[in-house]
Amino acid sequence: MSILPNANKAVIPLEKLTKYSLDFNKDPNKAVAFRLGLGYTKKNAEELVAIILENINRFETLSKGNNGYGEVYETVIRITGENGKHANVLTSWIIENGTDFPRLTNAYVTKKRIRGETK
Repeated sequence: MSILPNANKAVIPLEKLTKYSLDFNKDPNKAVAFRLGLGYTKKNAEELVAIILENINRFETLSKGNNGYGEVYETVIRITGENGKHANVLTSWIIENGTDFPRLTNAYVTKKRIRGETK
């Protein structure tokens, strides 16, 4: 089982969440799922960043190959939200060519199953 390479260096631009995944105007389905499923909105996006970073090294990652810009990965993690509910969150990452750290490219609440836990 493998975890996200260099997970300890992972970067989550806050705007990736506040301007996409948690933005009701940009992607209402994702935003509603995060609000109802886990209690996250733009107002507490920093807490969502922290909980993803805390948990990313606990779950198996799937390599999706190189898309021309870098190596792409997908990890489904189980988190407990601000509202005390549990949900799986699919996170997508890229380690861009010439860098050594994963950067979040997408995140959303999902029904996809967890591939495995390392801890």
